[in-house]
Amino acid sequence: MRGDDDQSSHLFSYLSPEQRVPADHPLRVIRTMTDDALRRMSPRFEALYASTGRPSVPPEQLLRALLLQVLYSVRSERLLMEQLQYNLLFRWFVGLDMDDAVWTPTTFTKNRERLLDGDIARVFFEDIVAQARGRRLLSDEHFTVDGTLLEAWAGQKSFRQKDAPPGPPPDDPGNPTVNFHGERRSNQTHQSTTDPDSRLYKKAKGHEAKLAYLGEVLMENRHGLVVDACVVLATGTGERDAAASLVASLPARRVTVGGDKGYDTHDFVATLRALEATPHIAQKARSRTLDARTTRHVGYQLSQRARKRIEEVFGWMKSVGGLRKLRHRGGARVNWQFLFTAAAYNLVRLRQLQSATT
Repeated sequence: MRGDDDQSSHLFSYLSPEQRVPADHPLRVIRTMTDDALRRMSPRFEALYASTGRPSVPPEQLLRALLLQVLYSVRSERLLMEQLQYNLLFRWFVGLDMDDAVWTPTTFTKNRERLLDGDIARVFFEDIVAQARGRRLLSDEHFTVDGTLLEAWAGQKSFRQKDAPPGPPPDDPGNPTVNFHGERRSNQTHQSTTDPDSRLYKKAKGHEAKLAYLGEVLMENRHGLVVDACVVLATGTGERDAAASLVASLPARRVTVGGDKGYDTHDFVATLRALEATPHIAQKARSRTLDARTTRHVGYQLSQRARKRIEEVFGWMKSVGGLRKLRHRGGARVNWQFLFTAAAYNLVRLRQLQSATT
């Protein structure tokens, strides 16, 4: 029997958002881990807010909304607020009831700035890593480092000569005509006017030079979880310097550190040895940094296979997490975004590991 296309609206709903979300929905596990982390972060939230005045957007709801933006590749905060208006799954995850008002994009942005200043992303990321360690999912001995290029939110036309005298007004203030032919441009003489922290950089020969940052990740090799991450200026030695600092932050013990051929330099290998880390670096064609005392072991071959999984991290962070093109400007904010996206990746990975064992 054909049903009627009755489009009359109902005045009341007897089901809450909690009842509408299936019990086996993947977000339920992520919500539980997120709430555990936010509960332990409550004292830090108290220090960021005044004790008097009008109540602001709850920081817990703010972070859950930002997490949804990463998990569902929502490209802007305005679209995120639109989703919260009618998406019951989003309302349930954030903690909004059916009739709760949704924040305006400007209010959301102003409250987010307080979290950017409070280094909340680092604390949240470390709590997720601690949860993985508590479940004995992390390797304490075998790691991989690698970096990726993060395209800055700045156009090539903003890369102008430092201390240049003001010229004639542009023909189009929003998109002026600029001729770069015959002009030598480098980071020593030029700087972006919209994102001064970004640097003109190319990842490899033959690639296009872009205004960018470098994101560095330290991954443990057992389950491919990110145990540390940071963003540095895009320079020729930026990746290796960042990798050395991440390895130095590990607890003092003998570890192995894998990496691609970009880390096969005498200085970097010497730095790892000084940190009591065994370098399991992929060798260049004429490399003399490692010899058979390291490469002959089975562990070296295992590290070479495991290190390739770090590309899965970067692939997820760029295709799903929205890092293919940055949404923030300035080194501090980009580092915040990168860390928070790494925490989101770990949450998805932990959910997958939990479902595989149940």
